[in-house]
Formats: sequence, structure tokens, C-alpha cells
Amino acid sequence: MATTDGAEFVTGPLLVDGVLENRGYQRQLADAALETHTLVCLPTGLGKTTVSLLVTAERLAGDVVNTSLLLAPTKPLVQQHAEFYREALTVPDDEIVVYTGDTRPDARADLWSGARVVVATPEVVENDLVGSRIDLTDVVHCTFDECHRATGDYAYNYIAERYHEQARAPLATGMSASPGDDEEAIREVCANLGLRQVEVMTEDDADVDAYTHETTVDWERVELPETVIEIRDALHEVITDRLEKLKELGVTSTTQPDTSEREIQRIQGELRDLMDNDQSEGYEGMSLLAEVRKLRTAVTYAETQSVESLRRYFERQKQAARASGASKADQRMVSDPKVREAVRKAEAYDDLHPKFRRTRMLLAQTLGIEGGERVIVFTESRDTAETLTDFLGEHFETRKFVGQSDTEGSDGMTQTEQQETLDAFRAGEFEVLVSTSVAEEGLDVPEVDRVLFYEPVPTAIRAIQRKGRTGRQTEGAVTVLLAEDTRDEAYFWKARNDQKRMRQELRSLKSMAGEIESELGQTDVSDFEPGTAVEPGTAVEPNGGDGSTSDRTTADGSTSDRTTADGSTPENSGVETGGSPQETGGEPANESDRPERSSSEAATVSQATDANGDDGQAGLDAFADETDASETADSRTADSRTDASETDDGRTGDGRTDDSTTNDNERVSKADDDESESEGTVATADPSGEDIEIVVDQRELDAAIAKDLSRRDGVTTRLETLAVGDYVLSDRVVVERKTVSDFLDTLTGGDERSMFEQVKDATRNYARPVVVVEGSDLYGERNVHPNAIRGALASLAVDFGASVLRTDDEDETAELLKTIAAREQDDNERTVSVHGEKSSKTLAEQQEYVVASVAEVGPVTARSLLEAFGSVEAVMTADAEDLQAAEGVGEVTAERIRDVVGSDYDR
Repeated sequence: MATTDGAEFVTGPLLVDGVLENRGYQRQLADAALETHTLVCLPTGLGKTTVSLLVTAERLAGDVVNTSLLLAPTKPLVQQHAEFYREALTVPDDEIVVYTGDTRPDARADLWSGARVVVATPEVVENDLVGSRIDLTDVVHCTFDECHRATGDYAYNYIAERYHEQARAPLATGMSASPGDDEEAIREVCANLGLRQVEVMTEDDADVDAYTHETTVDWERVELPETVIEIRDALHEVITDRLEKLKELGVTSTTQPDTSEREIQRIQGELRDLMDNDQSEGYEGMSLLAEVRKLRTAVTYAETQSVESLRRYFERQKQAARASGASKADQRMVSDPKVREAVRKAEAYDDLHPKFRRTRMLLAQTLGIEGGERVIVFTESRDTAETLTDFLGEHFETRKFVGQSDTEGSDGMTQTEQQETLDAFRAGEFEVLVSTSVAEEGLDVPEVDRVLFYEPVPTAIRAIQRKGRTGRQTEGAVTVLLAEDTRDEAYFWKARNDQKRMRQELRSLKSMAGEIESELGQTDVSDFEPGTAVEPGTAVEPNGGDGSTSDRTTADGSTSDRTTADGSTPENSGVETGGSPQETGGEPANESDRPERSSSEAATVSQATDANGDDGQAGLDAFADETDASETADSRTADSRTDASETDDGRTGDGRTDDSTTNDNERVSKADDDESESEGTVATADPSGEDIEIVVDQRELDAAIAKDLSRRDGVTTRLETLAVGDYVLSDRVVVERKTVSDFLDTLTGGDERSMFEQVKDATRNYARPVVVVEGSDLYGERNVHPNAIRGALASLAVDFGASVLRTDDEDETAELLKTIAAREQDDNERTVSVHGEKSSKTLAEQQEYVVASVAEVGPVTARSLLEAFGSVEAVMTADAEDLQAAEGVGEVTAERIRDVVGSDYDR
């Protein structure tokens, strides 16, 4: 960067003059990030995005056309970054593109090819990499914004792995105000993203201190009203009763209703062990634990949110208990006398939670007495956000800001609505923004006079993100509301202690080169770097650059206070020359988070040993008939279905509430692209014969199979919205994949579209349909009679002519798919052809579908009703007493049908 210390604005290649304020700490961080893959830690509001932009400008400068990729977790944040880049870079606006699931896949491919800067949500980039729509060869700078998310199976991890494999000159930058709650978490982020250096700037640094202002944090305690305490105590009694039953099962020694979440997790592990051993106590206990979780959520609503939120929650639970196939836990909970007592008191309670009044008083003080202009109120619950917005709107100009996903009883905001709301808040059109967690991360929410936490959050990361909305330009204030003697207090102290520890560990990382090397060296960080880091200011050539090293100080003439992963100084470690992706392997940084690549070689082991000496074992090919079998599918199709009795094993999921607001990450993995299917589209495998192609249905992306296949040498994956099947392996082989749970859902009426319908369509369109049943406990997972399972398997093979194959897990399924595809495309020289469409339902099937959907009575009851009444119309107009004349219809089901059919529509 050509800027001197005395200049008011930053100048340099591709930078618009007079836009970026010249801040020494930003230039110092950018200089460091240009040296190697770097984690940049900087407090909220101090310009992390500017640091990334400065690095991008340097990397894109020169005559060679390259690309920069900036990833951000939400659509509003993507839009915000794109606008900033267009303002600050001389790159034409149409070459700085927004890349999200709102754009169709074919249009995204064109956008990518013509862009110099791509600003994207990670899920879309991940999908397009899996689908081979894009590659990262020409991306010379990849930024992971809010990089603390790079844990577990988050999309950042897969993208980082592919980036370091594919790019000829990779440079990765991670950005966060709060990269992890502890040292281990920070190291995990670095390992997952292939980052080799940590750069930390805090408010204590002299360069930063000039741009920050004091933020005071106060916590206000509120007392719960007597009625709320009575509601809580009633629910606690039920929790204690269920924990006593769990104690009798021998999985816990505590019956305290406020037991820790860690103990709940431990109990769940004990119960899973019992279930794995096929002990009935495991299933009974899991049902009880699900009830405990739901009741604890109800207590949280009563204690920390509002009685109105509790009422809404219980209404959802009652609806779930009335639905067809409801779990025993739901039914038992809503019918418990103590729970009913709590619900009655909640419905009769016409007062507000004391936090509401305290919030109003604090806002009146800030906006009225102190002359403030803007306040943000954060809350965990969308129910509370809506109730608060209505309540505060009676006194102040107030709007809500929530995520894009719809939840039960609450509509999300579109991206346009979110942007318009933020723009209006910046323009001073209203005073109070009530937000869920969607506004915590990175969004350019304007400087506010007070940030109010309606409840504390239990993690340091989120607390830091929230507090960063104030204290940027002037002194700021943060207020945290705590309900006394509730989990509010535990969350508050946990987050507070975590923040202190995280700041200490961030500072200590600067001088812990040896330990960083030890931690990251276990996965060989050099494997992330097959390309060559190129000296800033040098055009990045297609062959990977000139290989020269970088030897320089920071822009202000001082040396940068940093260490690298190998303990060396940046002057001798800024450039690493690695081999090609094939030579370095491009292994994942954290093997526990990704399938092992070595498993991809298993299918070729027999051939390799034949070439070097027989090991005495036959390969798969030895069992194949050299001649093709008849390609004519059995013309017979069975229209009959297997009806198994609908049983309830009492098990539920993890008991999490479905109404808590989540970070509204864009979810495109299942119905990502809404692509139109074209019947008979043919995609031929690579002409060189080196790669096999596997076409994957978009909806299969919830599993890791497609990502696993996309990592494998010699395999090209392509995404489509398939009308038939989950994977197409050739012009004649289609695979329908069913987990054991999916398979059993079909037998118990829980699957929306019958497996037999799907296989019927596959048989009609492909000569070799294959059904893969994935999982290890087909006969023990549910309380389904083994004969029903055997009957279904026999029907698939005999009636439909499908091959039924079993696999233990996703890894084995991926291996099987690759093996079949290789046999078809390499050995038999067949092409890949996607064709077919779903068969139309007969009139009788459509009638059954309509009746089955009413009050979710299911297909068996629907047939019984139609046989009894003769038409859909007759079923719909029958009264409750007449409905009970149909076989299998009792008083409860009849009343539920009449309630759905006869009630007024009230959205």
C-alpha cells in the first residue's frame, strides 16, 4: 500500500481515493495478512472488513485477471459487504457480485466466471463446489467473515479444504471479533481454515485506543411476580417427578429440576447406550428425558421471557400432542395435572413480565432524559421480540428485526425487508430496534446509545458481538436484564468469565508459536498450501507467481507483533511453495470433522495388489459377469403397498424447542436452487475416461455423501433436482437411498411419499433401480414387527425388481456409489443420463392423499373413511358421531377432523 503515515486516506492499487480512512492498525493487520494465511481478531466496529478489502486490493492488482472470494454467514451481511466493496474499489460494480441462493444455479455459474470479487453465503459456494459448477483455481484471496463459525460441519470447513487444494496461489484470511470461547476453540478454527498466523488487536493497543470509547455494562435485577413463581414451581414438580423415574432406571442420581445441561447430556448418553443394547429402559428413559427438556424450555420462557411466550409455547405443544403420530412424551406432558394447572394460571395472567416495564423505563431514560437517538434491544426468542415490539411501540417508534425463516406462528423477514429496516434505522426513521440474534454478527447496524440484553447469553462470542453495537464513536452503554434466581444469572456469569478468559488467551496466542505448531502440525498445515503465496503487489500469474519471497516491515515502519504456526518470523515464512493438489493431498485440517479421504482408495485396493502381487483376496470385479445382463426392466410393477401398524416407540428427538430464534443462516442445501428439470437430459462422463460422474439430488445434501464423493480423486459430482431417485450412476442405474429411519417411516405411515411409489417411478424410468438401506439396526431401531420389514424388502426385490443393498453408514454408501458408477462408466462404458418424472397419482390415490392430510390422520385411516363414506365430500361433511362408524376412528380422531374441517380460518 502506497499510503504514508501522515495521509488522511489510504491510497493504493484498485482503491478509490478519499474513501478509506488511514488507520495504522488496519494497515498493519493487512500487511500481516498478506504474508500468510491469517486469523485477524479485531473488536466489533473497528473495520475488519477494511482489512480484508486492503488485502484483496493488493492481491487483485496487476494485469492478470484473478478473483477474490468473501464469505459471510447471512444474506444481509453479504449485501452489506458487496456495497462496501463497490464503494471502496475501482473494480466495476458488475464485477463485484452477490452470490446467494436467490440466484439460479445457471446464472450463478455465469456470475462466477465474470466476477473479480464474489461476495457469497457459504452454503451456496459449498453446494456449487459439490456440484462442480465452479472451481477455486483463480481465487487469490478467500476471506471467511465471522470465522468463529468454522467448527463442526459448517460450510466454511469444506470450502477451506477445497480452496487450499484447488487454488494455484491461495491466501486465506479469517475475521472475527471473537474467534472462540477458549484457546482450544481458536486453534480448531485455525486448523479448519488452514490459518497459520494469529493477529490480535484489542482496545488496549495504542493504535486502536484512539478509535474506541468506553462502554459501561450494567446489569439490572428484576424480581419475578408471585404468579410466575407458582407457574415455575408447578413445572418444577413435574420435572422432579420425571427425573425420579429416570433415577429408578439407574441413569442419574439427581432429581433437582434445575440440574445442569451437562447432566442432561450425560443422561442422554447413558440412555443411548441402553438403546444400543436393545434394552427397553433406554426407550422409556429417552421419552422421559424428552419431556424433561420440553418442560425446562417452558420454565425458561416463564422465568426469563414472558408469560405470553409461555402461552404460545404450550399452544404449540398441545397441537403437537393432538397430531397423528404424536410422541408419548408430548401427550403425557400436556395431560399432566400440574402442567394443566400451570397452563391455566398462564392463561389467566394478564400482567407483563417485569422485564417489560424495566425495558420501557431504560428506553425512556436513554431516549428522553439523556437525549439519545437509537437503542437496540436483543432477545433470544422471536415470540418475545414480537411481543416487545408491540409493547414498546405504544411509547416509542419501534420495529422488529428477525431472520428470514418462518417459524410456527411467526413470519420471517425477506432480505429486502431486512435491508429496508436497517436503512430506516440508520436514517433515524425510528428509535428502537428489537432484534433476535440475526443482528449480532457483523451487520453494519448504526452506532446506538444503548444496547439492552433482554436476557444474558451464555457464550462469550455472542455477548461480545452484541456489545459491539455501541461505544464506536462515543461512549456507549450496555444493560443486561437478569431475573433473580433463574438461569439468567448462570448465563450472565458464564459469558462474563468466558469473555475474560478469551481475551487473555487471544493475547497469549501471540507468544505461543511452539504450541500452535504442535497443534496444527498434527494435520500438517503445509497440506493446505499446494499453491504459492505471492508477494503483495506482484501480479499473480497463472503458473502460480514468480515464487519470490516477501521481506518487509509494516506500513508504519514497525515490525509486526505476530508469530506463525511454525514458530518462524514472517520474513522467512511468508512464502511456502507446495506441490500440486495431487502431491500435497489437500487433507482436511481437522480429520474428526470430515470423512477420511483414505477411504476413497478402498475400491482400488484389489487392483493395486494384483499389480504388485496377489494377496489371496478377490476383488469386486472377480464376481462380475463379463457379459451384460438383459437391460429390459421387469415390466411388472406392484401397485400394492405394505401397511404396518402405526406404533409409537415413545422416542423423540433431543427435545429442543422449535421456536427459539437461530442465526438465520441461508439454508439452500435441500431445495437450494429450485431448478427446473428437463426430461431426458444427458450428461456424458469425461471423454478422457479418467473421471466418473455421479449426479446427486439437491435434497441429498443434508447428508455428507455428496461432499465426500466430491473430494475423491477421479469423481465428478453434479447437482440436479432429480424427479426420480437420489443418485444417478449411469443411463440405467438410479439409486434410492433410505436411512433405516426413513425406511421404517414408510412402514409406519410417517413418510410423505411412499418408498414404494419412489421405487415404482425408478423402475419405470431406469433398467437397474437400486435401493440402499443405510444404518446398522434395521430390526431393532423401532417397534416394527420383523415380518413387516422382511415383507417390505421382499416386495422391493420381487415385486419391483429393485436390488436392495445394505450399508452401515454414509462412508460406506459413498464407497458403494463410487464402485457402482465406476463399473458402469469405466468397465461397461456407459454414459450418465438423467431422465424420468414422478408418476401421476390415480384418482383414488389423490382422494386418499386429501383425506390423509386432514388432521394428519394418515393413509390407513383415510382408506377406512373413504370406504365407509364413499367420497371425500361425504367424509368432510360427516359429523363426529358418524365419523366414528369408520373402522379405526375414535372419538379423539373424529373431533380432530371436525375441528380442522369446521373451524374458521384464523392466521
